[in-house]
Amino acid sequence: MNMLKKCFLPVCFSFLFLLPLTAAVFAENAPKNEIKMATIAPRGSYLMEMMDKMDAEIRQKTNNEVGIKLYYGGVQGDEKDVLRKIRLGQLHGGTFTGSGLGRIVSSVRVSEVPYLFMNYDEVEYVRKALRPEMEKLFEEQGFVVLGWNEIGFVYNFSKVPITSIEIARAQKWWMWEGDELSKAMFDAYGITPVPLSFTDVMTSLNTKLIDTASITPYGAVAYHWFEKFQYMTEYPTTNVQGATIVTKSIWDKVSPDNQKKIMEICQPYFDDLSLHARDQDKKSVEVLKKAGVQIVAFDPEKDKERLQFVFDTAKKARESLAGKLYSQDQLNRVLSLLDEYRKAHPESDIIRIR
Repeated sequence: MNMLKKCFLPVCFSFLFLLPLTAAVFAENAPKNEIKMATIAPRGSYLMEMMDKMDAEIRQKTNNEVGIKLYYGGVQGDEKDVLRKIRLGQLHGGTFTGSGLGRIVSSVRVSEVPYLFMNYDEVEYVRKALRPEMEKLFEEQGFVVLGWNEIGFVYNFSKVPITSIEIARAQKWWMWEGDELSKAMFDAYGITPVPLSFTDVMTSLNTKLIDTASITPYGAVAYHWFEKFQYMTEYPTTNVQGATIVTKSIWDKVSPDNQKKIMEICQPYFDDLSLHARDQDKKSVEVLKKAGVQIVAFDPEKDKERLQFVFDTAKKARESLAGKLYSQDQLNRVLSLLDEYRKAHPESDIIRIR
């Protein structure tokens, strides 16, 4: 864990010296409109640093008309709990993963279908093209998207090397409770998962209710899940996206001029967060390896038959959700954009983590 501290903690302390004096002055005074949000991201994470900076800039440029108060580490509960509190008026918004976003606009999950993207450039190309449509859909549900970010590629963590579908079916998999996309995928592979809230995963690993879970490398380190696993698959299952949203009811209290300023401020911060997540995932892989977690590598030739089964099954699963989670047109658009990118970049290949 010493390496973990070296990688992730210094930036938090250096941040203390970066805030402008005006931000410190505003911090002492409550803004006219304080937007209360929550996240499952842990306190001390880069998200916390970024949101503090963003809050300071928003307060400064709106003359303290708007400020952000963010509750960290799941203290307001899992994402479904945060959404419930938003609908009750106890919170105004939050930072969400695709699973939480999908509870508002199910079709946002169309770019998270498993075994689709091979690398970050493919993800970025497709999702940027989808943003305008998705933002409109969230607005129709009473939400404003302040910014989009990429949480990262997800890998399977287990106590045994998963090298066949038979071995996979013998494991006790965690599934995020209420996640229809994951449920369809598990069903397609003939796996019966254990549905749990995110905040219950560590306890369930300790009690051996589950022994296999999927998460980003950084997430595995940040939440200490890696301490319960010995293996990590090299081939990613999906890439999770995130977004920070607020209710239109709180947003409409902000003047149009300041709404424009806030929108101009936010997305660059979330773009930086995405890049930081990629860097932290890379560093986290090294932490995992030093902690004894072994990477279950794949060979494109030797594992060709097994991988083809995985891809074919994933295709059936994503097609089964067309007309339910997202429309067939939305799925076709994602596939068309991906094909468009790969034709323009024939060198595009799977990201390797060894």
